[in-house]
Amino acid sequence: MVAVSGILLLVFMSGRFLKYLASAAEGKLSADVLALIMMYRFPGFLELILPLGLFIGILLAYGRMYLESEMTVLSACGISDRQLLTKTLLGSLPVMLTVGAMSLYVSPWGMKQVEYIFAEQAKATEFEMLAPGRFQNLLSGGRVTYTEDLSDDKRRLEGVFIAEYGRNGEGLSIITAEAGSQLIDQETGSRFLILEEGARFDGSPGALDYKVTEFGAYGLKIQSGTARDVELEDGVSTARLWASDDPEDRAMLHWRLSLPLIVPIVTLLAVRLSRVNPRQGRFFHLLPAMLVYITYLGLLIVARDALADGKVPEWVGMLWVHALFLLFGLWLQFGPPWLHRRRLMREGASHA
Repeated sequence: MVAVSGILLLVFMSGRFLKYLASAAEGKLSADVLALIMMYRFPGFLELILPLGLFIGILLAYGRMYLESEMTVLSACGISDRQLLTKTLLGSLPVMLTVGAMSLYVSPWGMKQVEYIFAEQAKATEFEMLAPGRFQNLLSGGRVTYTEDLSDDKRRLEGVFIAEYGRNGEGLSIITAEAGSQLIDQETGSRFLILEEGARFDGSPGALDYKVTEFGAYGLKIQSGTARDVELEDGVSTARLWASDDPEDRAMLHWRLSLPLIVPIVTLLAVRLSRVNPRQGRFFHLLPAMLVYITYLGLLIVARDALADGKVPEWVGMLWVHALFLLFGLWLQFGPPWLHRRRLMREGASHA
C-alpha cells in the first residue's frame, strides 16, 4: 500500500505542481510559495490515493500468496476465509481513520491556507512576481517585463526590458535599461522602479515615427494587484457545510463522509478479487478489479453531482452507491454455494 500510494502521489502531485509552475511562469504566482501550496494540498491528494493504494496493495500481496500456494497452506492450517477477511478489515481500520481525518478536517484546513496564499498573491506587487530570464505579463495590465538577473531580495534588477501598450491599446512603449532598483516613498508608501542608463521608444507598430528618449534615470510606479477574496470549494470547513442548506454544500459534506466509507468496502472487494489462478499469471486479476474500483468511484461522483443538482433526496445521498458495492462484496464473499463450488473445482483442476 505504501509503495503504490507513493507512486500515485508522485504522479498526481507532479501534474498539479506543473500547473502551478506554469502560473508562476506567467507571473500569476510567486515561485517562493509553490512548495508551501503543495504542502498544504498534500492531505487532499492523500485522502483520495490511500483507498486506491490499499485496494491495489491487497490485490498484489494476496495475489502473490495465491500464486505461490501460500493461501492453500494457510487454509490447511485452519485459517478460514472469514478469518482472513476479519484480519484484513482490522488492518484497514487505521487507513479508514486516517482518510476520515484528512477528508473532514485536515484537507479543508489545508485548502483554507491555500486560499490565504492566493489572496496574498493577488495583492502582490509586480516586483514580487518577477522571475529572472522570463517574459512575464504582469498584473498591471498590458505590461510585459523581462529581466536578466534579479537580486535575492528582489530590489535590484539587471538587463531590464519593458513593453507596454497605451491606455486604449493604441501605441506601444518599449523601455530598455542596464539596471533598475526599487524605491519606496516613506510618506505615501508608494513603490517605484528606478531604471538606470536606458532608452524609451514610443510609437505604433509598422510606423516610422517612433520617438526615442534616452535617460540616465527613469521612474515607473509599481502597481499592486487588486485585493480579492479567493474561496475554494474544498476549503470550506466541515462544520460550515453541516450548518448549510445549500445543495452544493450538502453534496460536498456527503462526499467527505463517503471517502472513509470507501476503505472497508474496497477491502471487502479486494480480498475476494485477489484470488488468482496460477495459470493466469500474477497480474491477470488486476484488470477486472480496477474496473470495479473505477466504476465505484465514478458512481460516487455521479451521485455527488446529482445530489448537488437536487435530483436525489438528501436522505438517500450517496449511500445507495456504498450499499450497492457492499452487497456486491458480500455476495462475492458469502455468495451462493454453487459459486464457491465452481471456484474450488477450477482451483483443484488447475493444481492437478
